[in-house]
Amino acid sequence: MDGTAAGTAEVTVVVVDGDPVFRMGMTALLGAVDGLAVVAEAATADEGVAAVERLRPRVVVTDLCPGREGESGIDAVRRLLRPRPQPAVLVVTVADDDDSVLASLRTGARGYLLKGAGPAEVARAVWAVANGETLLGPAVGRLVAARLAGTYPGGRAAPVLRGLTPREHEVLDLVARGLGNEAIARRLTVSPKTVRNHVSAVLTKLHTASRAEAIVRAREAGLGGGR
Repeated sequence: MDGTAAGTAEVTVVVVDGDPVFRMGMTALLGAVDGLAVVAEAATADEGVAAVERLRPRVVVTDLCPGREGESGIDAVRRLLRPRPQPAVLVVTVADDDDSVLASLRTGARGYLLKGAGPAEVARAVWAVANGETLLGPAVGRLVAARLAGTYPGGRAAPVLRGLTPREHEVLDLVARGLGNEAIARRLTVSPKTVRNHVSAVLTKLHTASRAEAIVRAREAGLGGGR
């Protein structure tokens, strides 16, 4: 179900949710934020994928909607990420288990909020993922931190981080704290290109396919406040 696009908006958004009341509320919320425009709504994963392929939005705000027969909400997120240019996916759902959070991030979602998050928090999350950052809502962050603390008692470093240089380790820690490349460059007094090179090297050494997956690995190792 297509909405009306504000063609000059800085960030275009597609909203995917099977609950029509929630979907309309999210559309109204984001439509009231300067610089954001909801260009389409979708009630199913298939409708969402079609809208993304047609409209190429910068951000998709989606529930973990099951897709085709036998397809989980995580699989549907993976399909939403296939079109190029790839949209930034923000999951907004009632699923508050750490497995759903970690699976979403490993798939490539950049953010995860629980339904019930306030309007300011939702708007901030959309801007964050649109700008390449990864954002977890406070409740989600606490949940994941508790899971990771249980997985790695005593805060010991996971073997996966072996082989990183001190600078790469520092960059990964800042990435895990949710900073984008520009913010990291300012923090370390280097160029954004240098940061991009470090991030690329980290992804290669960790054998991760995305920045979000690297963040999960880093937080499992206690970086980014994940202990």
